[in-house]
Amino acid sequence: MTERMEQLGFKKAEISELDLDPFKMIGEKWMLITAGDEKASNTMTASWGGLGVIWSKPVAAVVIRPQRYTKEFVDSSDRFTLSFYPQDKKDALVYCGSHSGRDLQPNKKAENAGLTAMYHDGTVSYEQAELILVCKKLYETDILPECFEDMTLDKENYPQNDYHRVYIAQIISAYKK
Repeated sequence: MTERMEQLGFKKAEISELDLDPFKMIGEKWMLITAGDEKASNTMTASWGGLGVIWSKPVAAVVIRPQRYTKEFVDSSDRFTLSFYPQDKKDALVYCGSHSGRDLQPNKKAENAGLTAMYHDGTVSYEQAELILVCKKLYETDILPECFEDMTLDKENYPQNDYHRVYIAQIISAYKK
C-alpha cells in the first residue's frame, strides 16, 4: 500500500474478512475494471461478474467484450483492479461506461469522469473508490455460442456475435476506506 493510499484512508483488508454482497456491489452499484500503468491505462464500467472461490483461491470473474478498449490493457497485463464507489460517484461510472478511452489521450477518460488515478501493486485504481480489489489473472476463455444451454441468452445478449472474454483472477489484495 502506498503512502497516498494511507492518506486517503485506505486500509489493507483480508478478503475473507470483508462482508461483501456481489449482487448489490456489481449488479446494482456497478464496478470499474481498470488495467495499465502510469504511462497508459483505461477503465470500463461493468455490471456483470462475480466473486467467489475457485481452485481454493479468492477470485473475481469478469467478462469483457472484444471491442472494449480496456480489454487491450487487461490482455497486456497480468493484473487489473476492480473498484467500487459510493452512490455519489454513479455519474463517473456512467461516464466510464459510455465513453471510450480509445478516443482520448492516455489516462484522460478517468480524469474526465472526475477520478484521480493512483498506482500500486503493479496496476492502477482511483482515489474515489471505497473498495479496491487487486486481481492477478489465472485463466481466460471466450464465451462460445455452442456452449449455451439456454439459447435465448445467446440471442438476447449477443446479436452481433461479440462474445465476451471471461477472466478468472485471484484477488491478491483488498483495500477498503
